This record gives sequence, C-alpha cells and structure tokens, in this order.
Amino acid sequence: MIFDTHAHYDDEQFDIDREELIASFKEAGIGNVTNIGANLAGSQRSMDLAHKYDFFYAAVGVHPSDTEELNEENIKALYEWSRDEKCVAIGEIGLDYHWPDPTPEVQKKWFVRQLQIARKVKLPVIIHSREAAADTLQIMHDEHAEDIGGVVHCFSYSKEVAKQCVDMGFYIGIGGVLTFKNGRKMVEVVENTPMDRILLETDCPYLAPEPYRGKRNNSTYLPYVVTKMAQIKGISEEEVIRITTENAKRMYRIS
Repeated sequence: MIFDTHAHYDDEQFDIDREELIASFKEAGIGNVTNIGANLAGSQRSMDLAHKYDFFYAAVGVHPSDTEELNEENIKALYEWSRDEKCVAIGEIGLDYHWPDPTPEVQKKWFVRQLQIARKVKLPVIIHSREAAADTLQIMHDEHAEDIGGVVHCFSYSKEVAKQCVDMGFYIGIGGVLTFKNGRKMVEVVENTPMDRILLETDCPYLAPEPYRGKRNNSTYLPYVVTKMAQIKGISEEEVIRITTENAKRMYRIS
C-alpha cells in the first residue's frame, strides 16, 4: 500500500467530492495519507481530517508564503496541535522566494521559529523550499536540522543539493514532476538518491503526473510516479512501494 506523505485534502478544490474520493483510496492501493497544514486554518483542518479518517495523519505548520499571519501568540496553536497523537510533523515550513512577499527576513524568522517548535516537541519537519536553496541549506545547518530530521518536499533542486540534504539525514519528497517530459532534473535526483531516502508524495491538488498534468491531482495517481521510479531504479514497483512506505513510517515515527 502506498503512503502519500504530502497532500492537501482540506483544499477547496476537494469540496465537491472529498468524502467519495477518500473512500476510494484503499481499493486504489493507498494505505496512508499525511495531510499538511499550509497556514493556521489549514493546520486545523488537517487535524480534523486526521481524526475523521483512521488512515490519515496530520502535519501542522505555516507555509512561507503565509508567514505574515504569524505572531508569538498564534504560533502557540501549532505547539498545542503538535502534541496530538495524530500529528506526526511540523510543516510545511521553509522559504519561497518566487514571489516578493513576504520578505525573506519574515520568512527566515518563522522558518527558524517553527524549526524550534519541532525540536521542542521532537517531531520531524516538512520543508518547502523554492528558489531559495542557499538560504534554506544555511538555516538547516545553523539550526542543526540534522538533529530534527524530516523531508525536503516537492524537491526542485539539483542532485548536488539533494545530496547535501540527504547527508543531513533528510528525505527527498518526489511526486508527479518526475513523470513530466521536461523532468530530467528530477530523474537525476532519483538516480542519485538512495531508495531509503525517498518519499512518495502528491502535493495534491497540485502537480498531477502525466497523463493528468494540469488537472487536479490526488493520491490515486501515485502509481504513475511509482512506475517511473521503478524504471529509473531498475527495481520492481512493489519494491518502490515497500521501501517508500517503510521510509514514510520511519520518518513520521509511525509503528
């Protein structure tokens, strides 16, 4: 059974058919899903989903693009949620320099602050990093993120950056981009990253794999990523599923 380590089923794009879609997962070979908070409201919704569905888990955190909503008062909510047994990570957190706002200074402040929460509650982190590789790695080093652990999700950098993350004990999150015709960089990352450091993810509703590129993504499309990964690694699809599921449970500390 596949473990989708990063999904956003609280997104409004799923409002029309959320329950029916989730009900189809077991038959489609999806065993577990971690729903990821992107802001305070999304973190609350992620916790709600994790308590509604026994095979769902939650991560709570504020995406860099939403960090302007944070202050020392409301960040306490993340700490309180993180102590719930269905919460398995702090995330998604990190840096995103694609847009001009929030400023890098604001993003860095709350990236560090959320890393500190993860260290305190002994949970891994889900790192979002876009067009910010150098600053992300610098903060990971400065904050000794290797002692916290986690994943750099929806990985978008080179094989060399991936190796630096893996050397710090982090996992690399791989999804639909691997199947894109222009996804050569991701192929190189998978070629050069050990299987015991790779996680499967959708980031749904975004980044659907071929042949659904451009459409709403969901966990039942992950077999397309599995097939491509198996071809790259020269192993069976069953092995890809087994290893990545073991990796997910190890990172999220799920027995």
